Amino acid sequence: MAMPDGTVTAPTFHVTPRAFAQVAEIAARQGRPDAGLRVAVLAGGCSGFQYSFELEDAPAEDDLVLEGASRVFIDPTSLDLLAGAQLDWADELIGAHFAIKNPQAVSGCGCGASFSIG
Repeated sequence: MAMPDGTVTAPTFHVTPRAFAQVAEIAARQGRPDAGLRVAVLAGGCSGFQYSFELEDAPAEDDLVLEGASRVFIDPTSLDLLAGAQLDWADELIGAHFAIKNPQAVSGCGCGASFSIG
């Protein structure tokens, strides 16, 4: 997205307070209170790409680090596929899980864990 002065800003990735709180809770439960959640996009899944969520103790050098009640780490390659997306914590009948609302995803699957882009 171009700004009036000509600089370009990348669409950001958002993390809801509920998702930050859940990361903090999971990290504390595992005895790793300083750990953060790595959100990544991997090739695979039933629609071409799939989301990956993993607890890590520290970010990599080139990660985007988002901070709230906890931390979320995203690598630059995944961030390209997650630009404008939002990480939330969904507590539904099928179970509680991290959920990503991704405006770039043109199709998904029933499990909500994979997607494809145009």
